[in-house]
Amino acid sequence: MRVLFLESHPMWIHGLPNGFIDAGHEVKISGPIDQLDLDSLIAEFQPDLIMTMGWGPENSSRSKQQKIYESTVNVNVPHVYWATEDPTSTEIFTIPYIRRTHPDFVFTICQDRVSYYRSLGIPSEHLDFGYHPKVHHPVEVDSDYYSPISIVANGYPSKLSYFPNHFRHQSMKNLIVPLIENNIQTYFYGNGWENMGQHLGVDIPKEWIRGYIDYTLANKVYSSSKIIIGLQNLPTQLTQRTYEVIGSGGVLLTNDTPEIHRVFQAGKDLLTSSTPEETLELVRYYLQYPNEREGLQKNSLKAVQKHSYKERAQFILEILERSGMFNNRKSTYVLGAEKKVTFLKDGFEIYKVQNGDTLYQISKEFGVTIEQLKQLNGLTSDIIDSGYPLKIKSIKNGGE
Repeated sequence: MRVLFLESHPMWIHGLPNGFIDAGHEVKISGPIDQLDLDSLIAEFQPDLIMTMGWGPENSSRSKQQKIYESTVNVNVPHVYWATEDPTSTEIFTIPYIRRTHPDFVFTICQDRVSYYRSLGIPSEHLDFGYHPKVHHPVEVDSDYYSPISIVANGYPSKLSYFPNHFRHQSMKNLIVPLIENNIQTYFYGNGWENMGQHLGVDIPKEWIRGYIDYTLANKVYSSSKIIIGLQNLPTQLTQRTYEVIGSGGVLLTNDTPEIHRVFQAGKDLLTSSTPEETLELVRYYLQYPNEREGLQKNSLKAVQKHSYKERAQFILEILERSGMFNNRKSTYVLGAEKKVTFLKDGFEIYKVQNGDTLYQISKEFGVTIEQLKQLNGLTSDIIDSGYPLKIKSIKNGGE
């Protein structure tokens, strides 16, 4: 089978595409599509399956989404989308993306969203993250990446401001804050950590912040640190790095959630904590006893093998075959036109910005000027982030 991925981001091209290759299929990755003739690419490669994934550089703009739609809607090849931003960004990204590109089948990392998509007439199934052993595997300890404790993740200070009740706040409070407060050296890899003091309640020492790390180098951190902190975003699903840390031989300390216990055995495959005190107790113990860490590493490497992207690729094909996606059938569901829905909060009419929105479009939709929107929301530029709760107008005194 020939599988075409419309993708370029390292986080995606080194995962699921490699899983299809391991399963014996021919794979082509498009690379940047802005200057690419997708119609010609599809005609030349003649794929049996076209896949798009996540929220990245090749599907984040309206223009690229339109290009994907125009190149996939009339070819007799299933277009399958893997929604990796659910459920937090279902309304602000996934649904707008589905509406604009009309994939024939949607896989989602969130089990609860399967029934939601099906209720809209969209064929859907659950597909969890995984890992690829050629990218995430144990390596020798590298002194450049050594630290007693490390974390590879983005801070997301702006997004966390938009979502004050997000589970990630609790994740950080239990796993990160006690390490900083007790001066236990922890290296932070990723973007945004220098601005996280407002969310953590304590500043991260500047010398602990290591910045962005290439996706293909992360396993050096996982293999070279004694303990890896893994933040969970929700209690009902696992992050991609959960599998990648374990696949790289890292000793993972993560949040104690039901989903962790469903997939792995706490205390055998990884470590879990539900309080700051428990985090400190586990860290101090396992930093002191290397034999205990080695036992966890051996067990976890065995447990993670069934979660490789080869297994995920085979599962995808089984579901699509069972659903009749390869029988010259395109999905015919119809989603309603995009509507900009507002809600009332704290005396304001508020609109949650969706992917692709601009201040100009929003101003026209709601009959307010761009300057009014900027003044009301304290904006210094026309740039707005998806998920941003944008105040449209005051509803006090009759909207005056």
